[in-house]
Amino acid sequence: MMQRRNHKLFLLMLCVAFISHLACLSTSYFIPPQASPTLPQELAIFAGTLPPTYAILPTPSSTPEPPAIGGLALLSPSATPITHQPTATVESLPFLYNAQAGDTLPAVAVRFGVSLTEITSPDPLPEKALLQPGQLLIIPRRLANTTTSERILPDSELVYSPSATDFDVEAYVAQTEGKLRTYEEWMKSTGTISGAQVVHRVAIENSINPRLLLALLEYQSGWVNGIPSELDKLRYPMGYLDPFQPALFHQLVWAVNQLSIGYYGWREGRLTELTFAKDRYRARLAPDLNAGSVALLYYFAQTHDSQGWLKAVDPQTGFPAFYRRMFGDPWARAALVEPLYPPGLEQPPLSLPFEPNQVWSYTGGPHGAWERDGSYAALDFAPPSMESGCVASTAWVTASASGLVVRSERGLVVLDLDGDGREQTGWVLIYLHVASEDSVPVGTWVTRGDRLGHPSCEGGIATGTHVHIARKFNGEWIAADGPVPFNLSGWIAVAGAEAYKGFLMRGDQVVVANTNASRQSFIMLSDADLQ
Repeated sequence: MMQRRNHKLFLLMLCVAFISHLACLSTSYFIPPQASPTLPQELAIFAGTLPPTYAILPTPSSTPEPPAIGGLALLSPSATPITHQPTATVESLPFLYNAQAGDTLPAVAVRFGVSLTEITSPDPLPEKALLQPGQLLIIPRRLANTTTSERILPDSELVYSPSATDFDVEAYVAQTEGKLRTYEEWMKSTGTISGAQVVHRVAIENSINPRLLLALLEYQSGWVNGIPSELDKLRYPMGYLDPFQPALFHQLVWAVNQLSIGYYGWREGRLTELTFAKDRYRARLAPDLNAGSVALLYYFAQTHDSQGWLKAVDPQTGFPAFYRRMFGDPWARAALVEPLYPPGLEQPPLSLPFEPNQVWSYTGGPHGAWERDGSYAALDFAPPSMESGCVASTAWVTASASGLVVRSERGLVVLDLDGDGREQTGWVLIYLHVASEDSVPVGTWVTRGDRLGHPSCEGGIATGTHVHIARKFNGEWIAADGPVPFNLSGWIAVAGAEAYKGFLMRGDQVVVANTNASRQSFIMLSDADLQ
């Protein structure tokens, strides 16, 4: 009996060896913007150590006076470089920082430009785990010139969080008189859908707050409450002038990519600086900002030059004030649902997403959860096959935990682990590239190990049959290799030097991610793992 089982296992391993190029995306992943030695003079923004009000920095008479908004001063392109030298007294004072929900020691060190060992606290400091919200950190003051520290958007208003569970996009748009109310767009996967449905689809798929998308759409082009007359605003409603990405859906997808780069790049310690797309000036981000504010700052840096950016992000006259007029006080809503990461957050027990005693391949280490950019939250697994590419599979994707199926469409299955039927609350698992045929229907309660459907190439870009799995908590994507690491049957995800690389570890066992399904990428769920 044992010999027959071993023989069968060997044949399966040979089958897997023929799998090749099984990745969700073939394009390059986000690389944080880097300063270039050939760029124009650096944007100088002074805040934090300066008095609340001060005179505009002098510039040559031949150049326009740069704006000064909210205590910020900018250098114009031809201005003589001016650097702020903090006094010895200020330089010697450490920065007293209260940790925010979602903070980790490595990310905080990157933001403040210090080493891990330079950060101290009256309380114990975990090396990689989540810091306790409010924990006092004592950090050397190394950064002199940064953006303002004023926070302009709560984290819960950026992600599709519990504060937006009862917000109905279609009902809201139906009460408006703008272009969005009558707009329709043809989608290859669904046919013609309304403008409100486009907004909701992009919001739920990317887990970006629909209130924010509507407000940005109105701010950038007036689509929600008006009908723009300018051709560019009709074709490029989010302000991204790309002839290959016109119309609402592509514009919104571009916008959520920028918001995700800012939010998760900051959260995960990969982003510390803005480069303004229109004039190439640069600005170091204040290290005590929150992720939601950085997301907005990053987004407007992609659509404005430095001076336009200052106006757009001004809390009193720019987009933050505009957002309050449209949807009320976001901080009041945030107070009811934050922190999104509660103290002591842990992942519930999860199993590998396939049936036991089958050899699958780990084809994708931590990479983008939905679109190409954002959190490195997803992992990929491919079933055994004698053929490469997008071929039908009889293998089954299974539930990693018990939960309620709240979406099942277009290659997607979404499992709500707390069973309240809301993707915006608690732990949620996202399975992508699940074949429509035999896919589990919405409303089904599944237990761990139950079949969800077959792996495929359906839903998004895929070069080979596989399943893509990611986690959310309270609407926020959870990094696979982060303070709450992806743990599947005891296998812990470790990120590589770039997206899709890395490995899984369990004790002294290592499985290496490989899009070509090499022997080092083989992995199997045993009967013992289910006990």
